Amino acid sequence: MGSFSLNELLALHYVYPLTLNKLDRLLNEISSLGTLHDVSPATLETILHISTENANKIITNYKRLLKNNLPAAYNHEGIHVIPYTDPNYPQSLFALVDPPAVLYGKGDITLLKKRKIAIIGSRMATNYTLKALEAIVPPLVEKGFIIVSGLAKGADAMAHEAAIRYGGKTIGILGNGLFHIYPKQNEKLALEMAKNHLLLTEFPPYVGPKKWHFPLRNRIISGISEAIVVTEAARKSGTLITTDHALEHGKDVFVVPGPIDSKLSEGTNQLLREGAIPVWSGQQILDELNLFF
Repeated sequence: MGSFSLNELLALHYVYPLTLNKLDRLLNEISSLGTLHDVSPATLETILHISTENANKIITNYKRLLKNNLPAAYNHEGIHVIPYTDPNYPQSLFALVDPPAVLYGKGDITLLKKRKIAIIGSRMATNYTLKALEAIVPPLVEKGFIIVSGLAKGADAMAHEAAIRYGGKTIGILGNGLFHIYPKQNEKLALEMAKNHLLLTEFPPYVGPKKWHFPLRNRIISGISEAIVVTEAARKSGTLITTDHALEHGKDVFVVPGPIDSKLSEGTNQLLREGAIPVWSGQQILDELNLFF
């Protein structure tokens, strides 16, 4: 496989945020990223299955960006760059169909080395989620688990806030780059997490939020976590994309049973019907994961 310097990888990732599969495909065809600017657009088009126009843009912008010292620029912004070759890169992500080639973090990257459980749910989550988190989060943080979620409004924000409130640590996986905060209503929470916890994304810093980014983000939430907890979810919910990822990789999915008259219980109760594990306290999760302390 071809070689590369960190600056070359970051320059390519900046102009074309490719996954590890595509990077492997490219490096199998060219000797190193250092020679990418000599590759013809037609060749790049064939290797990456992209349009000629796109291939032209990538080569032109890549040449331009190589003149910058991107690792130093990111460092200056307080952004940790975690390529797939870095010891801090979560090894469990290699089990994904399409692992990220690079992760960008802001905050405490030592959290990536600790045990993690994801807590997710509806953007419309109610007080019912808050009550569930009161019972679920304290035992988990007491045993040193990091709470992972997606920094969306509703259940995600509640999960991050509960982890902080009960003295734990939390990781937010973003569907955008670190120069953006989305949604705006979580700005204060995001700034607190960037300082004392961790924000993590596979998107270069300038990339804004796009609808199709969030299913991609969900595979990382599942990928870095040992198990998933779902509080409230409607029948058609992005939450279920994350649980599908978890189930595909043999991870436990814990679900808070919901009231039968709530729309936000339709997705969760369906998961229970399909064999998810009902849960109403954090200790049950510890027991189920065979963590008898």
